[in-house]
Order: sequence, then structure tokens, then C-alpha cells
Amino acid sequence: MPSDDLEPRVEALEDQVRDLTARVRATEHDAAAARVLAGGADRDVGEIRGELRHFRQSTMTSLNAMRQGFLELRAEFGELRDHVDRGFAEMRGKLDATAAGQHQIVDLLHTIIEKPMS
Repeated sequence: MPSDDLEPRVEALEDQVRDLTARVRATEHDAAAARVLAGGADRDVGEIRGELRHFRQSTMTSLNAMRQGFLELRAEFGELRDHVDRGFAEMRGKLDATAAGQHQIVDLLHTIIEKPMS
């Protein structure tokens, strides 16, 4: 009886070996696919890092240009304010001189009005 029982057991083992062989091949195929995906992901991460680096540099360049423009505008505004202040001071001086002249004319007119005619 042992020889009758041996053949089905060997066939069962051969079936299991075929099944395990198929599983190992599938696992090897999956591992190869995972390596390809990992390589692609690694390249993608490298590209994203490069893009982020470029974005950061571009942003810093833009911000520095904006800062420089702001500083120049601020300086120009300061110069304009000084110019306007000088203009107002000059106009104030002229208006004061005009008011003094008008006051002198009024005083002369009062003198003429109050002086009897001869």
C-alpha cells in the first residue's frame, strides 16, 4: 500500500511546487515593477526638488526686485515731499510779503483818508 499512496503524494507535491514557482515568478515580477515605480518616483522627487529650487530662486529674485523698487519709490517720495515743502515755504514767504505790502497800502490809504484836504 505504501507505493499506491506515494504517487498521489508526489503529484500533490509537484502541484505545490508549480504553485510556489508561479507565486515566486509573480513576486519577482511585482518586485521588478516596484523597482521601476520607485525609480520613477525618485526621478519625480528630483524634478520636484529642482522645480521648488527654481521657484524659490525666482520668488526671492522677484521679492528683492520689489524691495528695491519700494526703496527707490520711498526715496523719490521723500524727495518729492521735500520739494513740496520747499515750494509751500516759498509760497508762504511770497504771500506774507504780499500781505505786508497790502497792509502798507491800507495804512497809506487810511493816512490819505484821515488827512484833511488843503
